Amino acid sequence: MEFLLYLAMIPALGLAAQWIAWRTRLPGILLLLVFGMALGHFIEPDDFLQDLTAGNDQSGPRLLFPLVSLSVAVIMLEGGLSLNLKELREAGHAAFRLCTIGAAISCLGATLGAHYILNFGWRLSLLLGAILVVTGPTVIGPLLRQVRPSKRVGATLKWEGIVIDPIGAVLAVLVFDQLMMHIDQPSLGAAVFMLVETALVGTGLGIAGGLILASAFRHYLIPDHLQGVATLAIGLLLFAVSDHIASESGLISVTVLGLWLSNSRSLNVEAIIEFKENLRTLLIGCLFVVLGSRVNIDEVMAIGLPGLAFLAVLIFLVRPASVYLSLMGTSLDTREKAFIAGMAPRGIVAAAVSSVFALEMESLPTTRAIEDAHHLDTVTFLVIFGTVATYGLAASPLAKILGLSRDRNDGILIAGAGPWTRDFAQELKKLGFPVLLVDTNYNKVAKAKIAGLDAICANILNEHVREDLELNGIGKLMALTRNDEVNSLAVRECQTLFGRANLYQLTFRKQNQHSKRGLTRNLMGRELFESELTYSKMEDIHAVGATFKTTTLSENYTYRDFIEHYQNGAKLLCVIDEFRNLSLNTVEHQLQPLEGQTIIALVSSTVIPDGHEAKNPDTSPIV
Repeated sequence: MEFLLYLAMIPALGLAAQWIAWRTRLPGILLLLVFGMALGHFIEPDDFLQDLTAGNDQSGPRLLFPLVSLSVAVIMLEGGLSLNLKELREAGHAAFRLCTIGAAISCLGATLGAHYILNFGWRLSLLLGAILVVTGPTVIGPLLRQVRPSKRVGATLKWEGIVIDPIGAVLAVLVFDQLMMHIDQPSLGAAVFMLVETALVGTGLGIAGGLILASAFRHYLIPDHLQGVATLAIGLLLFAVSDHIASESGLISVTVLGLWLSNSRSLNVEAIIEFKENLRTLLIGCLFVVLGSRVNIDEVMAIGLPGLAFLAVLIFLVRPASVYLSLMGTSLDTREKAFIAGMAPRGIVAAAVSSVFALEMESLPTTRAIEDAHHLDTVTFLVIFGTVATYGLAASPLAKILGLSRDRNDGILIAGAGPWTRDFAQELKKLGFPVLLVDTNYNKVAKAKIAGLDAICANILNEHVREDLELNGIGKLMALTRNDEVNSLAVRECQTLFGRANLYQLTFRKQNQHSKRGLTRNLMGRELFESELTYSKMEDIHAVGATFKTTTLSENYTYRDFIEHYQNGAKLLCVIDEFRNLSLNTVEHQLQPLEGQTIIALVSSTVIPDGHEAKNPDTSPIV
């Protein structure tokens, strides 16, 4: 019963840590490690995990670390699904050099640091250097979503974070195999053969799995509700088979599989990606809590100043050197290189690989025992904790200082560029909020540009258009077209960009809202303004002379005074508080402006009688 309770606590703690991270905008991995180490302080994890970590003879891994490896495979598969080959036009050359030249420099720097600062032997130092080559998409992805740097920088870091993980894992296996397992007869030729074999097996099986799955999906041989499960099952099978043939080639297989599926023509993998994202979030939470709970805090503290000095060398010397030397001659400018140099957090792959190798080295015969081998996973977790904390807290300020990101993501992406929409966007722009309009009508877009607004003539439902949009500083979507279906589709397609809480939609006509002609509520975004204030009514009121008015409320001029002044002819649209936070008025949550806040309202030029068509659009002909 106690073991059942322990197993149930792990995902609950993982969820709690990630929820707190979302609320506080702190790095999620950092809080997961804190929760894990706190759990390990109060509960001895090996009391519960003993049967999972070793066989009856306590000589080797049994179940825990194979499960960890499979979980890492799922995470890497999801990472591969997020890779878009079109991004290589901007990031390909830089990412390739970071994963080759940069990786070699990082390995060398970490090796020297481990030997001279931590006093590790050369063999253990080189193994640690190989492990710390990896960065990690599990950490970089959330940071990039939070910071939203320029597209070229974001694509470069994303590709590096995903591609470098299997490279670092394979490099660590090569070092372990030659310097730990074959110490008496290391062979460069054997190492090269192993490297080639690993790359060929991993890439070959990944492509084969991608071809089979893509063909099955295209010919509808797998029903929709099984596609996510089928991808997961095939991915795990390929990982296991590939690893059985060539050690650590499984990470290459699942990454290539995801890359192949995400870039296959006429193949919709959105449902698969959504399924994998949810699974990845759960697995990351569980893995870091479990592995973090096995870290002995006393051993981490025992490393002392040398451990902090080693961490500082990695962050302030090794990473900048690897970035600047590997990116010499590329198109990236100094500011972009500086940000990339300030972003190299280690993630779950480093934690999993170091834990497995530490366990294997502890089981080596006395004649081949490695001095300080028990410190391998401890130092790795110290590096993970330190790099996540440093880069996670410094990423946003650094991006803002370098001019690669706006101070806030309070801007609005507006689908639609009609007359009243343009006037509303201008009012927002006057207050300093970034606004980007997207519409398929060239004349509307041209008028928006003439008015000084940022606008693009494109279809917001086009995936490639959304990928090319410059969304730096933008955190909300307002779907304001005349078509309810287009609005709802725009909301659905932008969920991954902004989150459902930041997706807003204006209904075209009230008749469409509560009849069989309308959409079901779950397909729509948050309904804007008031239940009676539809798109057609906004259009009618604006057409007869209504204007948008920005007003700052005070003790002497309250919102009640504002409403009375315009004789109920003002419609509240949004409120900006004293901290410049923009809140949009919605049907489900009617705003109550307070003293000191600024409001934007649609104000009628004349008081409209209650029986007028503009106040009762439902009586007008249906078009």
